[in-house]
Amino acid sequence: MIMPIREIRKLSLHERLQLVEDVWDSIVMEEADLEVPQWQKEELDRREVEFKRNPSGIPWSTAKELIRGRHLP
Repeated sequence: MIMPIREIRKLSLHERLQLVEDVWDSIVMEEADLEVPQWQKEELDRREVEFKRNPSGIPWSTAKELIRGRHLP
């Protein structure tokens, strides 16, 4: 079943979220082995080196609070 975007827009928020979940589940069920592009591997390596040189940042719990608007620095 292929739905045109105009039909998808008519769905309620809950229905659209369910559609996204169903699509994601169908991808996971295929157990697709997606290769990470070399440029992404290189970028992750670069970021790891930079972090080890200059370990700055905030704890994940604080980041989540900031994202959710519950914490003011």
